[in-house]
Amino acid sequence: ASPTSRSVVSFNSLNRTNVILQHLRMSKHTDAAEVLLERKGCAGVITLNRPKFLNALNLSMIRHIYPQLKNWEQDPETFLIIIKGTGGKAFCAGGDIRVISEAGKANQKIAQDFFREEYTLNNAIGSCRKPYVALIHGITMGGGVGLSVHGQFRVATEKSLFAMPETAIGLFPDVGGGYFLPRLRGKLGYFLALTGFRLKGRDVYAAGIATHFVDSEKLGMLEEDLLALKSPSKENIADVLDAYHAKSKIDQDKSFILEEHMDNINSWFSANTVEQIIENLQQDGSSFALEQLKIINKMSPTSLKITLRQLIEGSSKTLQEVFTMEYRLSQACMGGHDFYEGVRAVLIDKDQSPKWKPADLKEVTDEDLNNYFKSLGSNDLKF
Repeated sequence: ASPTSRSVVSFNSLNRTNVILQHLRMSKHTDAAEVLLERKGCAGVITLNRPKFLNALNLSMIRHIYPQLKNWEQDPETFLIIIKGTGGKAFCAGGDIRVISEAGKANQKIAQDFFREEYTLNNAIGSCRKPYVALIHGITMGGGVGLSVHGQFRVATEKSLFAMPETAIGLFPDVGGGYFLPRLRGKLGYFLALTGFRLKGRDVYAAGIATHFVDSEKLGMLEEDLLALKSPSKENIADVLDAYHAKSKIDQDKSFILEEHMDNINSWFSANTVEQIIENLQQDGSSFALEQLKIINKMSPTSLKITLRQLIEGSSKTLQEVFTMEYRLSQACMGGHDFYEGVRAVLIDKDQSPKWKPADLKEVTDEDLNNYFKSLGSNDLKF
């Protein structure tokens, strides 16, 4: 080739390299922009920034949040950590389940990495030595619950919407659900886990999911007051939250939505098998009982059985032991049928009629169940 044509070639390849580099820089920037991590005043502030996707949590976000959380925990100038979502509709509507489903089907490692790193982050929140304030305004489900419920302070608003709807997609209420759900009052957590029942507004506080309730229009002021604290202690932070909570008048006199049903819920969901819970609901025959029965009958039979055992076992485990158990369950679900079928029916084709396998509770044997809870040996999640 002549010198001229060679220089054209090298110019072209140089150009291509620049384009690739530029693309890489942009994609890194885009990744980072899905979650904003800023030091403001006395606090480290995490902002989930995927409003179009209701701030659904993906692996890239987890990988940005975890090391920063650990840095702030060590930093003597950072006195608290605040986490919130953008867009006003959702704090975080859950994990990016669609992506995980596609990866799991293709047998890609992301299905292992996502759950492993998500639970590691959830555990870091649960054991964080700095006060952690989650502003759970808007939809807070699944993975969003994992980013908030294990922290010291959770602030709900009248727009909060909490649910753990995993049994409807062939999964189970993970992110530490096996720890916090059986510790809610009575059998409330068992009811929420098996039915996916949605709690709204002040009910999220009444149920014990949130520690405080604040009018949504005051959230900005609350955050400013927290950031303006000078070297605050946990007590100083609690005082600010308590003051806002005390001033909130929205639905102040409304009783908890499930209050009138709590005695029944405690009795129905005390059973040790899903079959017995179903029989309890059938025998009761009230419209509320039959409504719950209808919902439970739509769920994955395998998920229902896994979930009940997860909560019974989790009720006496530490948070870390629960995450180890849930990681085993997540990997077993990735190797099963119902998770992919649930995601297809609910999120992809949206026909809302999943074909579960097995389709009947009777066909989910104890042996099947034991396999879900089996140790993964050297692949177990360890802390």
